Amino acid sequence: MKVFASREKSEKVVTSEIEHSLENALYVVATPIGNLGDITLRAIETLKSANVIACEDTRVTRILLNHFAIQNRVIAVHEHNERNAADGIINLLQQGQSVALVTDAGTPAVSDPGAVVVNAVRVAGFKVIPIPGASAVIAALSASGEGEHDFTFAGFLPSGAGDRKRALEGWKSCRHALVFYETPHRIVEMVAALLDAFGEEREIILAREVTKKFENIHRVKLRDAVAWLESDANNIRGEFVVIVANTSTGEALEGKVAQDQELERTLAILCSELPLKQAVALAVKLTGEKKNKIYDLALALKAPPENS
Repeated sequence: MKVFASREKSEKVVTSEIEHSLENALYVVATPIGNLGDITLRAIETLKSANVIACEDTRVTRILLNHFAIQNRVIAVHEHNERNAADGIINLLQQGQSVALVTDAGTPAVSDPGAVVVNAVRVAGFKVIPIPGASAVIAALSASGEGEHDFTFAGFLPSGAGDRKRALEGWKSCRHALVFYETPHRIVEMVAALLDAFGEEREIILAREVTKKFENIHRVKLRDAVAWLESDANNIRGEFVVIVANTSTGEALEGKVAQDQELERTLAILCSELPLKQAVALAVKLTGEKKNKIYDLALALKAPPENS
C-alpha cells in the first residue's frame, strides 16, 4: 500500500505492518478481467504480501505483477497440473507461508482452474480467504438490465453439438435469465443452438470484451443474432458473456409501451375538451398514474410545435 509523504511516521509503520501481516492461508484473489484499473487495493496488498503467488500462466500474471511492481515468487497452477500443484501448495502452507491463488483473468475456481486446489487446502485443514474483484458475469448483467431478478450462471456449454443440445434441453422451460460464457470460435454455433432451444422471439445480450478497449454489449432477438454476429468480423472477436433474457422482460417492455400510448391518447382527448388542470386531475383518477407524470405529459401535448 502506498503512503503519502504528508502522513505521520507512526501511520507509515502501521501501514507497513498491514502489508506483511497475511495469515497462514490460501488467498483466492480475483484479478482484472481486462482493464488493469479494475484491480482492488486489497488484491494489490495481498499479492505484494503473499510469500508465493500461484498462477494459471506465469507469463500472463507477470504482466499484471510488473504493472504494480510486485516481485514475489510465482509458481504455475493450471488445469493440467492442478492436483500435483495442490500438494505443493499444502506443503507451503504447512511451512507457515501464505499463498495467493490467481488465474489469467477474473476469479479462480469459477469457470477457471482453482477448485481442486481450494478443496484440497480445506481438506488439509487450512483457511481459504476470498479476495473478491471484477466479474464478467456481474459486469455484463449490470449493463444488460437482466440482473434485478433471478438468474442462473451456467458457465461454458459443452463444445460438441450433441452435448450442447442436450444441455440446453434442461433450460428450455426456464423463464429467468441464463448467463453463459463462450469463446469467439464457438460463438456463432452456440447462438444458433440457443435459437433452436429458445425460439426466435427470446432476446439475448451479447457482451463482448467486457471492460476492455473494444467492449461491446448488444441486445438482439435470437432470430437476428447470428446475422448480427456475421455482419462484421469484429462482432465475433474476443471473449463473450451471453445472457438469455428473462422471458418477462420483453413482455413487460411491450406492456409498458402500450400503457404509455393509451395514457397519451386519453390525456390528449381530455386536454382537447377541458382546461389543463381539470384534464390532469381527471386523468389521474382514470389511470391511477402519478400526477407529476401526467402533468408533464399534458404540458408537452399543449406545447405548440417547434416550427410554429
